[in-house]
Amino acid sequence: MGRDATDTGMGPVTVRRGVPAGAERQAAELYWGAFGRKLGPALNPPDKAVPFIAAHLNTDRAVCALLDGQLVGLAGYQLGGWALTGGSASAVLRTYGHLRGLHRLLLLALFERHPTPGQLVMDGIAVDPDIRGRGVGSLLIEEVAAVAAEQACREIRLDVIDTNPRARALYERRGFTAVRTEHTPYLGRLLGFSAVTTMHRPVEAKGPRGLRTP
Repeated sequence: MGRDATDTGMGPVTVRRGVPAGAERQAAELYWGAFGRKLGPALNPPDKAVPFIAAHLNTDRAVCALLDGQLVGLAGYQLGGWALTGGSASAVLRTYGHLRGLHRLLLLALFERHPTPGQLVMDGIAVDPDIRGRGVGSLLIEEVAAVAAEQACREIRLDVIDTNPRARALYERRGFTAVRTEHTPYLGRLLGFSAVTTMHRPVEAKGPRGLRTP
């Protein structure tokens, strides 16, 4: 299942489910480009982080945007106990070593989120900088909403950090509402953000709302 976007000026963007076979590295690079600043203290350096992410993707836990067959955007989500990004504790220790790996595991634990019954947790959106602002993020959100509706979820949940106001503005335009903000000033120096806002969007019983690209 997928959707066709309006013309971006470079051709149509197609939204599909799952990371295409062979595009794992590209997906990891997009993900790192969007979230590397946040995940850097746990997974740096990039030349280790990107291959680690690529090797441990759950490729069926994403919706992807393709332009001329190339991956230009993705949104991950959690379902059935699996998220887009994986990697066990032992995998982290093998990659980074036991001495350096232990504190990385503690940092990664800070990012763990567990859905309540009836929730689908979205893990954020990554879009190629060259096509940002052309409605691709909105298309990805609506495809995630379609997944949530098919899974009989009652709401979609996501977290957005205080240093990413552009993402929050997009989520608000697509029907998400802030429900709480957790202030974490002690993480400011370590992770680069000091507050996390949880947002919810209800899932319509008859399916997701129609596409309304900006």
